[in-house]
Amino acid sequence: MVAEDTKPSAKGGKEKKGSFWRELPVLVVVALVLALIIKSFVVQAFYIPSESMEPTLLVNDRVLVNKLVYHTRNIERGDVVVFSGVDSWAAEVEVPEPSNPVAGFFRWVGTAFGVVPGEKDYIKRVIGLPGDVVKCCDAQGRITVNGVPLNEKAYLYPDDEPSQKFFEIKVPKDRLWVMGDHRSVSLDSRSHQGDPGGGAIPMDKVVGRAFVIVWPFSRAAIISIPDTFAQPALHAAAATGDAAPLLLGFAGAFPLMALRRRPAPFSVKQKLSHTKK
Repeated sequence: MVAEDTKPSAKGGKEKKGSFWRELPVLVVVALVLALIIKSFVVQAFYIPSESMEPTLLVNDRVLVNKLVYHTRNIERGDVVVFSGVDSWAAEVEVPEPSNPVAGFFRWVGTAFGVVPGEKDYIKRVIGLPGDVVKCCDAQGRITVNGVPLNEKAYLYPDDEPSQKFFEIKVPKDRLWVMGDHRSVSLDSRSHQGDPGGGAIPMDKVVGRAFVIVWPFSRAAIISIPDTFAQPALHAAAATGDAAPLLLGFAGAFPLMALRRRPAPFSVKQKLSHTKK
């Protein structure tokens, strides 16, 4: 009886093992499909391949990028964004083309999970929004946005100047002026001023906002917007700039209203009175 009790158990164990190996390919496919859906619409991991965002982000860091956030709020100054540079910016780090379809598949999987860098993905900090005037530099060597100086010491690479290049640009409509935190090595908007948009990137190329470092665990941290971008003067200057066309419209409308309300000349009044008689 004991032998009869143990024998079916062993057989059942073999069947379970066989069932697992048959189901494994299905589980892998389902996992990849779910990863693709999450990567495409919700959150994606990105690998940091260059020094352009040091000290905020180091080479080999992995960050998570929120792809939904800009469906609920606008892009803000100080956001660290990932964007596509396809057909515009040259790659900061050369990534060799896959040698065959199998290598291409594993490249895709590696990119989806943030293990390898994307071919034309960039990560920079937003400095100027559409309509902003971004300038380098004021008398103290600070970058200004709409005349308001930015104190960037909290995130700039140690001993880096805010910019080694002097520039002044009004950010075009639907574009962003972006810069790396390691200014001396970052090929950012300053390096593309000869491109369409004067170096500013199209807003519709933004993939999402990098909001947390997840690897290595010793560097895990939230990526927040620095306090310098919360200056009331900065927001007030932007609001004034946005309202300028409306204010000018009112300024032009008041004289027209006044002209319409002016009494008619005496000769015309006299003529009307004579007509009524």
